[in-house]
Amino acid sequence: MNKLATSTLMITAALAVSGCASTTLKATNPEVAPPEADRQAILNMAGEYVVTFAFDETVALEPGYERKAAKRSGASEVVIVVEESAEKIVLQHLLLVGNGDVIKHWRQDWTWQADRRLDFVDDQTWRQITLDPELTRGAWTQCVYEVSDAPRYCGTGRWNHRYGNATWTSDRSWRPLPRREYTTRDDYNALNVENRHTITPDGWTHEQDNSKVVRVDGTTQTVLVREFGFNNYRRTDTIDFTPAYTYWQETEDYWAMVRATWQKHFDTGGIVLATDVDGMPIIEGLFELADQSSTANGPGQGEIDKIFSAYVHPANSISNRQNERHVQTTVTTAQSDP
Repeated sequence: MNKLATSTLMITAALAVSGCASTTLKATNPEVAPPEADRQAILNMAGEYVVTFAFDETVALEPGYERKAAKRSGASEVVIVVEESAEKIVLQHLLLVGNGDVIKHWRQDWTWQADRRLDFVDDQTWRQITLDPELTRGAWTQCVYEVSDAPRYCGTGRWNHRYGNATWTSDRSWRPLPRREYTTRDDYNALNVENRHTITPDGWTHEQDNSKVVRVDGTTQTVLVREFGFNNYRRTDTIDFTPAYTYWQETEDYWAMVRATWQKHFDTGGIVLATDVDGMPIIEGLFELADQSSTANGPGQGEIDKIFSAYVHPANSISNRQNERHVQTTVTTAQSDP
């Protein structure tokens, strides 16, 4: 089996473990500095972890719907601070799999009082929307990205420090099917989600209040079931994450180029991915280039641009009328269960 085929199998297997998309966002009130307690809470998510992932369907909402079996999995994962400034923090997750193999996993970008963000609006389509200043005042916007740095979702909310354990709760927003689902089912095409991150004595947790929805042209048609997700990150000092740190040292400049390329496309107002929902042509292409990045003749911007030219296009397939309707409703109706 060649190196690309082996890498593809590793990526697919690792992504199935967790079921898991920043734009450069402007501050709404740049003269207001973010609370240091907020920043420290975000930075406290960096570190070395044993992670467990649990997803349970809870309330069936469609007549005749039968709840699917609970899903359980786990991983060894290190979270690295990639970028840190007063108003923005970028955290990169790296999975340790097999005998020291490493998979670049999801990424989370945190921006203080952002005035815009990417929102998932339709199959393989994300739009950059303007946020209500009332929503973002005193709040952080978290944007989450795929292994390829393609977008998945964003959410906006405030950190709560009143009870001794810092907790951030997002507004409700949309995201595409998780990888744990689209390989086994096709009866829905979007999640409506509220996220909660909590810093705990031994790490941090990520809770998800999910509704599984059938959407057509940006409009909810059916809500099948609610689901509770609980990802528990427990700090560990018993695992040698040296291969993950080495991988990142060898590839971080390349992945910085990839992030900058995505950003140029986001700045057009949004993107459509010309792939199936798994996005594998983009993942395979970018990871193949990443394997070359530690060599003397590593990939340049031209090779990255070829992949983007083939699969990443401006979000011009949605009518202006539909996009305006989405922008008006994203931060209002999406904040309650559909």
